[in-house]
Amino acid sequence: MKAPVYNSKGELKEEIELSSEIFGKKLNNNLVYQVYKNLLSNQRQPLAFSKDRSEVKGGGRKPWVQKGTGRARHGSIRSPLWKGGGATFGPREKEQNIKKKINKKVRQEAIRMVLSQKLKDGEVKIIEEIKLEKPKTSTLDKIFKNIFDKKEKFPSILLIIDSKERNFSRSVKNISYIKVINAENINLIDLLNNKYLLLPKSILLTLEKK
Repeated sequence: MKAPVYNSKGELKEEIELSSEIFGKKLNNNLVYQVYKNLLSNQRQPLAFSKDRSEVKGGGRKPWVQKGTGRARHGSIRSPLWKGGGATFGPREKEQNIKKKINKKVRQEAIRMVLSQKLKDGEVKIIEEIKLEKPKTSTLDKIFKNIFDKKEKFPSILLIIDSKERNFSRSVKNISYIKVINAENINLIDLLNNKYLLLPKSILLTLEKK
C-alpha cells in the first residue's frame, strides 16, 4: 500500500509504503456505525432531573380534613396526583446510566477501517514535516492550501501531531476548518467528522504503535 508524500509547498517528493495492518482493511459499515453510535452515547451528559415528592416545595399541611368533605382523602399537595407535585419514576441524573461498553479491539479495528477507506478515497495526505518556530496562523493556512484542493472552501481537515508540538494548536485557533489532535488521542468520531486527514511522515510510526 503506497502513498505520496508532499512538502509544505504541495510538491510531490516521494512515495512510501504504508502498513497494510492500518491502511489495508476492508470497510465494515455495520461495525463502524456501532462503534460510532456507542462513542456518541458515552459522550452524552444526562441532564434531565425530576423532583420526587420529598423535593417539591410546599405541602407541609394536609389540604383538608380526612373525612366529611365529600372529596377524596389527600395527605399533601406534593403527591404525584396533584398538579405541581412530585414526579413518579421521572428521570434522575445520577441514576441514569447511558454508558455503553466498547471492546478495545473492536474500537481499534473500526479506526483502521476508516483510515483505510480514507486512503482509498484519496482523503489522506502525508506531509514531510511541518515546522513552526512560533505560532503563526497565516503560515499554517498557506501550507494547508498548498496541499489540499483550493476549490473547496472549507475542506474540514484533521491534523494529527505529536504531543510535544504546541505551536500547532495555537496556530489553528482562528482557522475554522482545521482540528488538531495528538496521535495518542486518535478516535473514530474525529475521523468521521472531518473529511480530510493530514499526517506528518514522522507520525506514522506512532500510529502503528497506537
